Amino acid sequence: MFENLTDRLSQTLKNISGRGRLTEDNIKETLREVRMALLEADVALPVVRDFIGKVKERAVGTEVSKSLSPGQAFVKIVQSELESAMGEVNESLNLNAQPPAVIMMAGLQGAGKTTSVAKLAKFLREREKKSVVVVSADVYRPAAIKQLETLAAEVEVDFFPSDISQKPLDIVNGAIAHAKKAFADVVIVDTAGRLHVDTSMMDEIVALHKAVNPIETLFVVDAMTGQDAANTAKAFNDTLPLTGIILTKTDGDARGGAALSIRAITGKPIKFLGVGEKVDALEPFHPDRMASRILGMGDVLSLIEEVERKVDKVKAEKLAKKLKKGKGFDLEDFRDQLIQMRNMGGMMGMMDKLPGMGQIPDAVKNQMDDKLTVRMEAIISSMTPGERARPDIIKGSRKRRIAAGSGVQIQDVNKLLKQFMQMQKMMKKMSGKGGMQKMMRGMKGMMPPGGMGGMGGLPPRR
Repeated sequence: MFENLTDRLSQTLKNISGRGRLTEDNIKETLREVRMALLEADVALPVVRDFIGKVKERAVGTEVSKSLSPGQAFVKIVQSELESAMGEVNESLNLNAQPPAVIMMAGLQGAGKTTSVAKLAKFLREREKKSVVVVSADVYRPAAIKQLETLAAEVEVDFFPSDISQKPLDIVNGAIAHAKKAFADVVIVDTAGRLHVDTSMMDEIVALHKAVNPIETLFVVDAMTGQDAANTAKAFNDTLPLTGIILTKTDGDARGGAALSIRAITGKPIKFLGVGEKVDALEPFHPDRMASRILGMGDVLSLIEEVERKVDKVKAEKLAKKLKKGKGFDLEDFRDQLIQMRNMGGMMGMMDKLPGMGQIPDAVKNQMDDKLTVRMEAIISSMTPGERARPDIIKGSRKRRIAAGSGVQIQDVNKLLKQFMQMQKMMKKMSGKGGMQKMMRGMKGMMPPGGMGGMGGLPPRR
């Protein structure tokens, strides 16, 4: 998300961040560029006007003129206003209720509501240590009930059965009664998706909301609909007291207009982002971290949290001990590293959170395609255990067999072996004295000339 906006803003703000003095003229030109970038990102016009007005007011005031580096102060103002537009801080779910706390999910059909119910259930079970019951009150679409049952089994939460002959209110009351008996902490209710803001179906969900009185009412909306997402959320919020938004399909949205418009138009916080199709692809929304990512400064905090959560600590410790003992890093270890990377959203998912990624040329980014890591895994899987342990024995006939087995060319096998050797050297440096510093210097040497430079990037090589 925000790729296009990040590219435009990074370049625009880079031009002004080095200025020792800001004038009405150069602020005017930069603000015009920022305004165009926001409009191209499909941010709602009233939000753009308000945003530009606030930045201009602060930039031409004493805040910048008293600063030692006015250009950088201007960038800080833009970052601060981006945070403000999106809500400033992460607003977590309010589960302070007599158990079970009821969460109701609403949204248009096709927004990813049922999948979001399962993602949220998994999030609450794993990260918040809550026992969760999920239930479908969608009596118009039998497939939705079956879909939720399948997903509930996958994320290992309790599914309360329902069918199309029942009334939504009876279904939800039954689920709450079941949750009380089971001493469950949370009940998540999946309601019927609407094709548009349909009056009779809105009446139904309003009546259901009134009877159940959920502590959280979350509106699930597709990020790819841009500012329409904000307008739809507002239409729902006018009749249903929403407490927050789940923005889905953000991995397919290069513009990000919805994320920047929703808070301003509805007054409701974005609480979560759906960042992929898998059931663990749900992230709490942090406006401050997102503003940093928009400006190409990365999101190292989220990356650290992800590594903490998803890296297999047992395998990591095993590898560390192996390296400490002086035993070599082999292709089996290399494959484990590729799998771990895939579990963390792939190479590009991780790279997006690193500072200065906007400054990397497209040619370099294209070489980080996640399809390459899948291909590399396939090549290693086509090797025998002996070949993985001793890559030096992989010569002509073995290479041909491995290439045929993994459906690639011999050049691809050669390329993998070359990359493995580079990784092996890096791991060797790590296992020695002052290993981490040596590895960082080695990585810095692999960067394009001048480092990543720019806003928040690595410093240039001296």
